[in-house]
Amino acid sequence: MGETMSSSKEYVSYILEQLSPFGAITCRPMMGEYVLYYQDKVIGGIYDNRFLIKAIPAALALMPQASLELPYSGAKAMLLVEQLEDMDFLQNLFTAMYEQLPPPKKKNKSKGRSS
Repeated sequence: MGETMSSSKEYVSYILEQLSPFGAITCRPMMGEYVLYYQDKVIGGIYDNRFLIKAIPAALALMPQASLELPYSGAKAMLLVEQLEDMDFLQNLFTAMYEQLPPPKKKNKSKGRSS
């Protein structure tokens, strides 16, 4: 088993601060790491203090030099975002990716409590 470290709260706070101008960014902790959502669609996550996004065509087109990295063992490779200070780039990236991201999963409300 590879040793996994989890992302620091400081790094997660930094990324969320950088992305805060875009408004619709949310973050959910998952198994010691963090999944990032843009307008309710999964766009990527924070893994081992790396901001990784889905390697979809829009992201690949805007980041042809980005390195492909594994967020965790057995996962699909994702693109490492290094332009964390470039707000225009990040806005363009997220906007371009949004159309190609799968729609949010519907929450199954039939289990457990009734609404």
